[in-house]
This record gives sequence, C-alpha cells and structure tokens, in this order.
Amino acid sequence: MAEHIVKRRLDYEKPDFLISETALTFDLFPEKTVVTSVLLVKRQNTKASHITLDGEELCLVSVSVNDKALSSDEYELNASGLKLCIDCDSVELKIVTEINPKQNTSLEGLYYTQDAYCTQCEAEGFRKITYYLDRPDVLSIFTVTIRTTDAPNKYLLSNGNLVKRYKEGDTDIAVWHDPHPKPSYLFALVAGDFDLLVDTFITRSGRVVNLELYLEKGRLQQGQHALDSLKKAMKWDEDTYGLEYDLDVYMVVAVDFFNMGAMENKGLNVFNSKFVLADAKTATDEDFFNIESIIAHEYFHNWTGNRVTCRDWFQLSLKEGLTVFRDQQFSADMSSYLSTRISQVKVMREHQFVEDTGPMSHPIRPDEVMEMNNFYTVTVYDKGAEVIRMLHTLLSAEGFRKGMDLYFARHDGEAVTCDDFVDAMATANNMDLQHFRQWYSQSGTPLIAVSKKENDLAATTEFTFTQVNPKTADQKEKSPLFVPIVAEFLDTSGKVVDAPSLTNSSIIVNEQHNSFSVEGTNLTPVLLDKFSAPVVIDYDYSIPELLHIIRYASSSYAKWDASQRVFSACIQARYAMQISNATPRGDKLINNRNTLDVQGVLSEYANVLVNADIEGDVLVELLSLPSTETARTGLKTIDPIAFEDASEYVQKSFAEHIGGHALACLSASQVATYQYSVEQVNQRALNASWLKLAVLNEDTRNAALLEIEQRYIQSDNMTDRLNCLKVCQIENIDLFDKLMSSFEQEFGHDAVIMDKWFGLHATTKRVDILAQLDLLRAHGQFTINNPNKVRALIGSFAFYNTLGFHQKHGAGYKYLGDYLLDLDKVNPQVASRIVTPLLQFESFNEPYKSLMKSQIERIFTSKGLSRDLFEKASKALTSSAN
Repeated sequence: MAEHIVKRRLDYEKPDFLISETALTFDLFPEKTVVTSVLLVKRQNTKASHITLDGEELCLVSVSVNDKALSSDEYELNASGLKLCIDCDSVELKIVTEINPKQNTSLEGLYYTQDAYCTQCEAEGFRKITYYLDRPDVLSIFTVTIRTTDAPNKYLLSNGNLVKRYKEGDTDIAVWHDPHPKPSYLFALVAGDFDLLVDTFITRSGRVVNLELYLEKGRLQQGQHALDSLKKAMKWDEDTYGLEYDLDVYMVVAVDFFNMGAMENKGLNVFNSKFVLADAKTATDEDFFNIESIIAHEYFHNWTGNRVTCRDWFQLSLKEGLTVFRDQQFSADMSSYLSTRISQVKVMREHQFVEDTGPMSHPIRPDEVMEMNNFYTVTVYDKGAEVIRMLHTLLSAEGFRKGMDLYFARHDGEAVTCDDFVDAMATANNMDLQHFRQWYSQSGTPLIAVSKKENDLAATTEFTFTQVNPKTADQKEKSPLFVPIVAEFLDTSGKVVDAPSLTNSSIIVNEQHNSFSVEGTNLTPVLLDKFSAPVVIDYDYSIPELLHIIRYASSSYAKWDASQRVFSACIQARYAMQISNATPRGDKLINNRNTLDVQGVLSEYANVLVNADIEGDVLVELLSLPSTETARTGLKTIDPIAFEDASEYVQKSFAEHIGGHALACLSASQVATYQYSVEQVNQRALNASWLKLAVLNEDTRNAALLEIEQRYIQSDNMTDRLNCLKVCQIENIDLFDKLMSSFEQEFGHDAVIMDKWFGLHATTKRVDILAQLDLLRAHGQFTINNPNKVRALIGSFAFYNTLGFHQKHGAGYKYLGDYLLDLDKVNPQVASRIVTPLLQFESFNEPYKSLMKSQIERIFTSKGLSRDLFEKASKALTSSAN
C-alpha cells in the first residue's frame, strides 16, 4: 500500500517530461492481462535526467528504451512507481506489465466482472494498468489495440474512432485511435458481450455521428430513454453554447459494478446501470430525471473536461462545477424549473452545508489532499456549480456565453486552472472579478444576518446585511465574500415594491456590513430568491411574514423557501419543548424567549394551502417538510432521536389539519397510462403527498390504507408503487411487509430494481434493524463487491435511518464501523463515502457524540487502513481535538 502522503496545490510543478503519443496493446485474460505500452517521451525540462512513472499493484515484465532492454539495475522500482534515466530529448519507452483484472475489487484501473472487462481511471486509476505519467496535465494521442481469444468478448471498445476489427487465428483484434490529445484519466476500455442500441445524430454542421448504447443482455428495451436523452443533450449544447461533437461515434456502456454514477471517457462513456436503464415498470420519475441529467452531464464533459481539462486535481471544480451547472441548466429546460432548482438546493443544504461544518471542509479548489478520490465531493461539484451560477447571475446569460466562448478559444486542447476560467469571464465582460475569486479559495458557508430599521418620516426602510464567515476545520481566518442576494420587497397588500438600485435583481453583499434602503415601510423582504448564492440567510421572520410571502411572492421558489421556514420553526419549537425545562401548555412552548403556537401555525398554514389557487408543481413542494439538516439550521448540536420525534410530531399535526382535504384530492385524481412528462410527473408527486398526509391523519387513515393497497396492485409504474411502499413504511408495517414480499417475488431477479428494495428495508423503523441488516446481507442479490448494493443497504441505513443508526448505546455506529473495516479491504473508495455519517459526531449531543467518535478512533487505529479512510478518520479526530 502506498504511503499516506499529503499533496499540496501550491507545490505544483510542470512535468519534466511529456508523452506525445501512447500506443497500448492489451492481451485480455481475466486473471493475467498483459499490457504493452509504447510511449513517445519528450523532455520538457532540459535539466531533468530521470523520469518517474506512476504505477501501483503492477507486475513489471520488461522495460526498454529505444529498443534496448534494461536490466533490473538500470531502473528503480517501488510500490508507487518506476524511475529510470532519460539522457536525450526524445525517447521511445516500451513497458510490459501484467495485471489481474479479476482480483481488482477496487473497481479502479482495469477490472473484470460479470464476464466483461471495464476500466475506471479517474482520478488515478490508470497507474493500476501500466506505468505512466498519470497526471491530468500530460496529454497524449492514444492508439489502442485490444486482443482476446475469449469468446464472450463480442465487443472490444476504446476511445476515439475504430480503425479496424479483424481476426488472427483464434484471436479477435480491434484497433482504436483517438485524434484528440487526452490525459490518462480519460482512457477507457470495455470488452464483453452486450445488447446494442443504435441511433444517429446530425450535428449543426451536417456531420453524422453514430450513437451506440451497450447494455446487459436482455435489457435493450430499457435503454431508449437514455439514448433519447443523449440526443437532447447534443442538440441543447449546440443551441446554448455552440458546442458540437467531434468524433464519428459516441458510445455509452452500462455496467452494474461501478464506483461512480458515470465517467466521461472521451467518446466512450462508462455508466453505472442505475443511470441508464429505465422503463415505466422498473424506474421511477426520479430515475428518468436522473438518467437524463447524468447522460447530459457526461456528454457536456466532452468540452468542459475533455477538450479543456484540469492542470492538476486541485482544479477539479474547473470541469465538475462547470459541468454540473450546465447539466442543471439543461434539466431545468427539460423539466420543471421549480422542482429542479429545489432538488439542487436540497443537496446544498442537506449535504454541502454539513460538509462545510465538518472535518472534511474544503474550498471548491482544495489546497491539500492525501487521497484524491476523497475530493469528489458535494463541495467541488455542487458548491462549485453554485459559484458558476453566481457568475451567470452577475454577467447575465449573454455575458456568460461570451466568457465561455473566450474560454474555449483560449484553451481548447489544454490543461488549465480555475483562474484561467475566471480570467476568460472577466476579460470577455470587461469586469473586475478579483474579489469574486475568493469563492475558489475560501471554505465554509457564509451566514448573512439581516436586520431592518424603518424611518417613518422618510417613509423608507434600511436593511443591514452583516456577513459572518465562521472558521472551519481547514481555515481559521476568513474574509468577506462577494455575495449576490436576489431579492424583492412586498408591501402589506402583497405588491412588489420597486427597488431600482438592485444589480440584476440582486443586493451585493461584499463587506462585513452592507446597507440597502428601500422606499416604504412595513415591508416583507424576500431574500436569496432562487438560492442566488450558497449562503444562509439569518433574518428573524415572523410567521405572518412567512405566510405573506407564500401568498404573494412573485417567485414560486420563494414560496417554497418560506414554507420550509414555517415548518422548521414548528419543529424547533417542539424540539425545544421536549429537551428543555419549558412548561408545555397543550401545544404551546413557553419559556423565557419564545412562544410559538405550533398547532395554530400549522392550522393557519394548512388553510393558506387549501384556499389559495396554487399550481400543482408548487403545491407539492409546499406540502413537504424540510429535512433534519434544513430544519435544524441555527442549532449547533442536537439529540437526533428527540429531533426526529419533533419532526414526526409536526408532520402528523400538519396532516391532522389537512388530511381530509388530502383524501378528497386523492380520490378526485385521475390515473392515466404512464408517461414521463412534466404534467404527469407533477401529478404523481402531488398524489404521493396527498396519500402520505391522508395516512397520517387518524380520521382518514383506514380509507387511505385501502387506497394504498389498491393503487399498488393496479399501478402500471414504479413511481406509484414505490410511493405506496414509502407510506406503508411509515404507518403500517404489516402492509409494508406484505407488499415488499410481493415486490421481491416480482423483481427479485433484477439486480438494479432490487436496490430500491434493499434501500426501503434499510430505512424502516424496526427495533431489530441490525438483525434485519444481517439477513439482507445474506440475500442472494447482495454482494459487498457491488457498490450499488452497499450504498442501497448500508449507506441508506447510515444516512437515513435515524432511529436505527443513532441507537442510544451506539450499536448502530458499531455496526457501521465493523462493516467499513471489511469494506475497506474490498473497495476503499466506497468505504470512504459511507463513513460520512460517523464523521459528523460534533453535530450531536452526548452520549451520541462520544459513541460516534469512538468508532472513528477504532477505524483510525486499525492496521492496513486505506488512504481513503485514513485521511477522513484522521481529519475528523484532528478537527475534534482543535
């Protein structure tokens, strides 16, 4: 195992050598694949006399320089690479290695599973294939020859265009050539027997591109949505950014064993089957949406990631933040803008804000890292996208497009930095973005505290914005950031007050204190509309103000945000009553500072929803309670069980006020033959909300439960079926078990669909949940080698089963700790992701905090720990000590 060495962004140095051409030959065998690489190496630093090639878990067969074989005393070999002398400006290196794809359970490099070969090279997996300069700033022209005598390998695929396919005796051979220079992390190879779905796309310049989708045998009918999504993405990128595809063929391969969602390898995308396979019977509306989004994301990488790539991995957000923003734009255009934007904001509030407060806090351009896989994070991806969105807001769509055009004109075919991207935006728009750049280097979530002061004589209201940037685990000193806050102001009649001094509808907060005046008094501010910046707004809204926003705000997003605040206030009030010495009187919380009539608030809110004319896609969002992470905003630590109880109390109380209306709406809804359309998606989501509220209401529960069983049996789609199961899971465990048994009988043969079944079982409230997990791990469809299965069962339990995971004596924590130590030996990358719930121990009261921390200490002191887990455990403990 490689050493636990910390790498730092500021230590970057240009490579001493480049590899202009790479020729790879693979002789494929499951347990002994021979890789022959011929590299044209050119010296870039005239003072350099030795080259060090990265390599891990390789068996070196031979090395030669300019056809001269080297003896073992002419090079240095260790666990992390190969070092040899280069005494001229240009040489040809030939290296032969052997690897065992079948034993490669890490799913990095070249691995063999389910009778097929597959690769995953980002970030540093190529070094598990052959010795190479495995860094993103070394770009090379690749020619790949794949040889096999294995009959099942009907398709032999790699990057670029197919040069030829032929046989020599019993050996099948395919030769691929990619004319575009690329770093090693974009290399891909797939070999196996698949079903093939084909189509074509004609670019705006008239070129015909062959589209090929490779699927597991028997799943051809489940690939059409992915192929249609690809064509939509290609057209959208041409229309929106003028970007055209540049090869003769675009291939997508779906595999069941994959660490990530997908990978954008040049011309040959490898996808997790979960994000390709879909039809009405087996996939939910959310699955259809995610497939469309991720297909687009990987396609958009062809320009923002492949044609222009990262100089080093600290610049990862250069491609990921930008491409996430692009796929978010695309998804908003293809479906409901509101639900799309809300789902993005939920990721920020429920995951990224939590990451900012935890031991793995880092800027979107990190400064140091031990294991690069640990920085494929919501900060780099999703906060990175929000930073790009702020640029889009500041520059306008037209200005942003100008910046993109200049970025590609300057850097096509290069490996560049985040600064290069911002420079292009600044130059194209003649704008000083120096202050804005701090978003790339400063970690944490800014808190914007807002107060107002009315001047009755002048008939104006002054709002003061105070920016607070709390210290984080990685940074103690902070500076004010450049924050655009999209805002509007409502008068008592609900009319929007004109505020001409806004910049693109935004208040710019760029100092510790900024003030902003608006004509009029008795105004209700609507702040951070559409989540215009990744910050937390701290404004002491009253319940009447929030209801005023829900009634009159011009933005549906603002209405939803206000509803989240209403519910959060009720949950926090109920929670405070449960854990404090406050004297409860009915449903009121009375203490020294606060009195909130929870039932009265929920009753008034329900009346607003019942009596207002609200569109379905908006209404479904207004009926949804916030997550624990959102609802607990402002609370440093919580008792997780008590907070869960408070949330359930508010949910059921709300249902008591609106359940009758919910059942009536549910009965009136029409069941249509399934289509994935915006209208039907909204209606199914609304029906699910009504169903849940009707079941939670004591007066309507029995009727609603009868409705559930009937709907489950009669449904023609997975969305409605899964919604029925989720509601049963809450209120009727016997019916849940009955329907889950039926689900298993119908879909037990399908590995992809069974992930949903595992996930539902893992999140069910059972006193014997740990014993249930043991039984599920013994299920024929479960294997520790499959990341999807591990995420569905163990990940769902740890992230989403509050009562099961946070057991008072720490049994849930120990269960996860035990599993992680086993998983780390199989797949360190997946283990490092699932450890996340344990890392948040500082967010909880005792005894939870100490019990969680003890598991991190146990993991940290375990022998043979991977870099992935070691880094996270060590940072958690170091952060706690400070």
